[in-house]
Amino acid sequence: MRTASRLWYSILLFGLLLPACAPLLPQEAASLYRAPSEEAAADDDPLPTRAVTATPTAAPSPTPMPTATATPSPTPTATPTQHPTPVFTETLFLLPAERRARSTSHLAVPEAHILLEANAPADVSRSVLPSPTLPQAALVIQSDPGANDHPTLADFWEGRAEFVLDVVDTGLPMGESDTLVMHNGELWSYVHASAQSAGVVDRCGAPVPFPGCTVIYRSVDGGTTFSPETPLTCQFECATCPCVSEVDHTDQQQYPRVAYNGTTFFLVYEYLGRARLRRSADGLTWSMPERVADTGVWKLWLRTCRQEERIHEHPFVPYEYECLAGGPPGIFVEGGRLYIFVGLGQNPGAMGCYTGSVTTTGERLTRCRHNPLFVGAGEYGPLDEKGPQANPYFDFRTISAAEVQRIGARVYMLYEGVRGPGPGDGGDTQFGLGLARSLTPDIDGPWEKYPGNPILVDQPGNIGLGHADLVVIEGQTFLYTSLNGYTRSRLALVWK
Repeated sequence: MRTASRLWYSILLFGLLLPACAPLLPQEAASLYRAPSEEAAADDDPLPTRAVTATPTAAPSPTPMPTATATPSPTPTATPTQHPTPVFTETLFLLPAERRARSTSHLAVPEAHILLEANAPADVSRSVLPSPTLPQAALVIQSDPGANDHPTLADFWEGRAEFVLDVVDTGLPMGESDTLVMHNGELWSYVHASAQSAGVVDRCGAPVPFPGCTVIYRSVDGGTTFSPETPLTCQFECATCPCVSEVDHTDQQQYPRVAYNGTTFFLVYEYLGRARLRRSADGLTWSMPERVADTGVWKLWLRTCRQEERIHEHPFVPYEYECLAGGPPGIFVEGGRLYIFVGLGQNPGAMGCYTGSVTTTGERLTRCRHNPLFVGAGEYGPLDEKGPQANPYFDFRTISAAEVQRIGARVYMLYEGVRGPGPGDGGDTQFGLGLARSLTPDIDGPWEKYPGNPILVDQPGNIGLGHADLVVIEGQTFLYTSLNGYTRSRLALVWK
């Protein structure tokens, strides 16, 4: 009797365990790799922090440029353009580790990368990239700030250096740029543009709506002048033709920022207030987009938010959205870690970041422990003042567009501060360029703002001023920005 009971128990136990050992059905296996739902990300309405301005039909009267002494700049010798030729093979984007590279503003220890899909259609299990043929040397040349006895942002902070006008009009779009010095002597500047602003078409040949997609402007004269290719085409392939905004983001890949760690390019941009991340082995062929954590702009009925992410009332902006963690982003790679910077909250705005290993997919990046890194002005200031007297309040409404550079034991950041509109203005009209630095060697730690903010231009500034672009050539720091609101200039950092 006891033997029969044991036999019956064994049969029953086997029957219970058998389903757990069965293989997954195809639909079950696919769900393991399905892109995360966008419903938890944010509202689909555009971010209410940015007044997008179309290219005017008639340029405004030029604002006098700051008087400055032009400083001769080193000019890398550009060799004929020979871009890596993609060899299309169905292989996972897996890169071998290479030698440890010097730690600079965009350089860090290379690691292997395996990409999981983030925003592609649900039947795609993971990102498969063409494998380009790479040259033996690194694709990007990085020079340490301050080499060859040039000043750095640390010297600017201490009052020993200043920015002077070097090139009045570089040919770059007024509103933005993010530039790398390539191995062949060219400079590649990543910007967003549209059919309206520059005749841009997408990878399916269709005109790109405003504000547009990410494209490259190139310089062969050491960064003095830039020009686009003809025809100017979006950098990113579309999943299908025609391109679909919700998947490919072709109509809004705004304010791209790019970093390189010796093997991989990392590019982050804003799409509807959210941060999106892509990767590339050659700076030309890119992975599908990865959503960056829970970035976006939303209302409290969708989900709660932290205190630093709250949007408070502004004297001249209708109150609508309640939470923000996004907007024009920034990016930095160092020591095998990836940092993506975003704006937090409004009125006052703040700077925050998400971080993880360079192999971490965007949706798995986590908030920096010390968010907010720093906070803008606590009030709008005098309601009827828009001039230099409003300088202390230049970063009240939003803080975003981080441009980051390590110098010694500190990390320095240029950022955009927006005070917002004044009475009767239809959109944001007061912009400034701010400077901040870490108080310790850690990015994820306490920061302080430069006491002389805003730098370069007093309030009200212009819409292109805050999207700063730092480039180091043979140790000398150059800054691309707009001083007048209709051309993008280059400034050189020189000793006083």
